[in-house]
Amino acid sequence: MLTPRSRRNAAFLALVTAAALIPVQAHAATTDPTATVFFPNPVQSSGDQSLTDGKDRDSAALASAYRTVTLTDLDGSGTLTGRYVRVKSETGKPVDGAFHFRRDVDQFEQVMGYYWVTTAQHYLQSLGFGSRLRPVNQRQIELRINQYGGDNSFFREDKANITLGKGGVDDAEDAEVIVHEYGHSVQDGQVPGFGTTLESGSIGEAFSDYLAVAVTSWKTGTPTAAPEACVADWDAVSYTATAPHCLRRLDGTKHYPEDVVGEVHRDGEIWSAALYDIRGRLGDRLASTIIVDAQFDFAKDTTFRAAAEATVAAARRHGGSAAESAVRAAFTARGLI
Repeated sequence: MLTPRSRRNAAFLALVTAAALIPVQAHAATTDPTATVFFPNPVQSSGDQSLTDGKDRDSAALASAYRTVTLTDLDGSGTLTGRYVRVKSETGKPVDGAFHFRRDVDQFEQVMGYYWVTTAQHYLQSLGFGSRLRPVNQRQIELRINQYGGDNSFFREDKANITLGKGGVDDAEDAEVIVHEYGHSVQDGQVPGFGTTLESGSIGEAFSDYLAVAVTSWKTGTPTAAPEACVADWDAVSYTATAPHCLRRLDGTKHYPEDVVGEVHRDGEIWSAALYDIRGRLGDRLASTIIVDAQFDFAKDTTFRAAAEATVAAARRHGGSAAESAVRAAFTARGLI
């Protein structure tokens, strides 16, 4: 669950089935349609902290934020149904055959959801998951663009779907919100039912924030026009009064256990800061490979310490003693080991 106003733990998607673990097959470039998206969101791409939602109005101030991209892995039906995601809209007409829209129509959010979930899966595959490493979440998920008026997005484990709400800035307009929710799906695909305790739930929120930044920076390039460590800065303009607008940050100074407050999003900033530190020490590719691969060894009710030790072990496997030392130092600095 993403919103800072909610204290519900995120639910998670069901266990990936063997039938869904299908290697990606390249489509001919001529068959892949183009689409219009934010890349990843207007604040991040422009650096303009003064942008506002304006009740879903399009504006000249947002013109530079749009990007033409290619939609891959579609099933050819003309709808937003593909290898890794199936979009279902509960607002507006479903997209069917055309993929270029602006934010003042609901179809734009549908395209955003499809593109950024698919991009997140491509990022994981770029690290070797599904080829030299075990596949991670290579299943088709259902993503719902929902009329839910609260500023919130969440999983429903019983329905095995992601729901993106429409309070404030519509959540599906911010790629980092979309990828955050996909991060919960990733962890649940690795450890079914992950996140049953305060510490494991905090790790879930933290990893999802980390993945949101890692994926969007990988796709759009760095440096970013807004602080990279600031998560969901477009969505956050609706509920933060000061700039930079951040849902949460990955570069905070929280320390375990004295900064624990008993809420998964806030306590997750301890874990996410350690992950971001690891990325700074080792670079995105090695750090994310270690971080994701380690999660196969987590228990669904893991503690901070147990998860940190599993991540240190993964660092040793993937990067030897130097990576092991760097990862241990990052966790030690946060009091997690």
